[in-house]
Amino acid sequence: MRYFIELSYKGTNYHGWQIQPNAISVQEQLTKAINTITQETIQLVGAGRTDAGVHALQMFAHFDVEKKLTNSDVHKFNSILPNDIVIKSLKMELDTSHARFDAVSRSYEYRILLVRDPFYLETTWQLYQKKLEIDIMNKAAEILFEYEDFESFSKVKTDVKTFNCTITKATWVLQGDQLTFHITANRFLRNMVRAIVGTLIEVGMGKISLADFRKIIESKNRSEAGLSVPARGLFLTEVCY
Repeated sequence: MRYFIELSYKGTNYHGWQIQPNAISVQEQLTKAINTITQETIQLVGAGRTDAGVHALQMFAHFDVEKKLTNSDVHKFNSILPNDIVIKSLKMELDTSHARFDAVSRSYEYRILLVRDPFYLETTWQLYQKKLEIDIMNKAAEILFEYEDFESFSKVKTDVKTFNCTITKATWVLQGDQLTFHITANRFLRNMVRAIVGTLIEVGMGKISLADFRKIIESKNRSEAGLSVPARGLFLTEVCY
């Protein structure tokens, strides 16, 4: 039987979602917990792969087991998971359902704090010494809708068949001292959101113009774009099916 789990995690202590040698990952912790409770060996498939230090407010994953599971098993899983990983729900799905390939869109937030605050050091990028022109950053973000090839914002030497993505939302929102970039697309390339944010920050600081931003996208060259911003401010917020 195939089960989908909905979960959240704080990525500070993990080297990303995916299991890897000599590094602790979210996928590894979940797999161990599910194996322990079900007494079976499962293969856990996530809706995506977040990088080291990136958080998830909503993530989905699926696995197959012989044992019938109920909502009460959610509490059993959580009882042995680390406190920074929480399974929210469990649901049986069709055997053909797939957590990654069936997802039609994913949304991320990048959170910037414009003041110093010791309580948000692990979940925001604190950029208090720079003045940003948010209106011009939003104008630059709108340019993203005009393109599909985002190789300029992709990690180099990544194994993908295409750099095309359809972005349906890209906007900056200021609430108090927190500036948040919201972005939704059908798929994302490795490091894409952090590279876009880094480049938009340069627009907001007046280092590059709107015309420059357009040329960066059209160049399809990662070295032309801005720096990748720190992982700690990035959240996967929604996966839609």
